[in-house]
Amino acid sequence: MRRAREGYHYQPVPRVATEDTIENENERMAEELSGKISSLKYISIELGNEVRDQEKLLRGLDDDVDRSSGFLGKTMGRVLRLGKGNHNYYIFYLFLFSIFVFFLLYIILKFR
Repeated sequence: MRRAREGYHYQPVPRVATEDTIENENERMAEELSGKISSLKYISIELGNEVRDQEKLLRGLDDDVDRSSGFLGKTMGRVLRLGKGNHNYYIFYLFLFSIFVFFLLYIILKFR
């Protein structure tokens, strides 16, 4: 009685297992296994497709990074070449322009 309350249910042991019941159980288990195999096949195919899509995306990203690093390298070379030149007055003009912009922003924000 105590076991019945704890979730224990009595299941009688079959006395004689006939070949029909064993064969039916085997067929049922084979069908279950076939369903599981087809599910695994579908999942593996979808995983393969996803891997191919991600690989294509990563290749594109790698190409974009290579192009941008080349562009950045050229730009840095131009900036360094400009800095080495005798055009130091450009820096002075840039400094004056930045002071003018900050002063203009200060006036706009102060009297607003």
